[in-house]
Amino acid sequence: MIKSMTGYGRALADVDGKSILVEIRSVNHRYFEFSSRVPRAYGYLEEKLKSGLNNKISRGKAEVCVSIYNTNGIDEQIAINESVAKGYVDALKKANETLNLNDDLSLSQLLKISDVFTVTKEIDDEDEIWNLVNPVFNEAIEKFIEMREVEGSKMFDDVMGRLDYIEKNIEIIEKQSPETTKNYREKLYTKLKELLVDNNIDEQRILTEAAIFSEKTAVDEETVRLRSHINQFRDLMKSDEAIGRKLDFLVQEFNREVNTIGSKAQDLAITKIVVDLKSEIEKIREQIQNIE
Repeated sequence: MIKSMTGYGRALADVDGKSILVEIRSVNHRYFEFSSRVPRAYGYLEEKLKSGLNNKISRGKAEVCVSIYNTNGIDEQIAINESVAKGYVDALKKANETLNLNDDLSLSQLLKISDVFTVTKEIDDEDEIWNLVNPVFNEAIEKFIEMREVEGSKMFDDVMGRLDYIEKNIEIIEKQSPETTKNYREKLYTKLKELLVDNNIDEQRILTEAAIFSEKTAVDEETVRLRSHINQFRDLMKSDEAIGRKLDFLVQEFNREVNTIGSKAQDLAITKIVVDLKSEIEKIREQIQNIE
């Protein structure tokens, strides 16, 4: 089943004291293009995210956003620098003895000295963080792919309906084309009779002229090829592979055959059908621009 290149997926989980949010969104693009927004401290996740998503999709401009928060509110480790604290205490005691000051040193006063504390950010284990993020990432991918499939299903129905419409009009052209040749022969006969004012017209000459005209205006080869392209198109639409580029090529072939029919046709009814077909083909082309 075809997939749209437009999609969105979101997953949120609280695990091991961390709240992890992953969002994936994409729009149509000729190739696979990846970008990400992750906290600077977790930049090492980017390649894993890119590889994981590329294993699931082959085309589209995709962005993955990851947010990681500590639910306990602690991102840093705070410790007392005991050697510095001891140095301050010894220095103050010595000053007390030398200057004969009151000994009112307390822990609360010691805490006011900034050098006594060291604040360090906790260093995460990369593999451990990835093991936490990966299940959330996979859940977001599942929802993302699901949305692309839903959108793809809608496009499938729309395009298949248009292909049916094109085939019905091809059938009309195939029925109308021989009639066009017949009408030309009759007009040619009448014209020659008027010009020559003679009933003894060379029937063979008329047949020859009609045959030449028929060869120039026959569109059976184009309609056969067009039907073949439509059958290929339908088969690809049912494929599970990435088919966007192949479909784009076939649409170009649709246009080529229809344009040739239009240039050969000497009938107003066929010309109107050709204009209608070109409009339908353009709508199909617009749809498949978003097919993976």
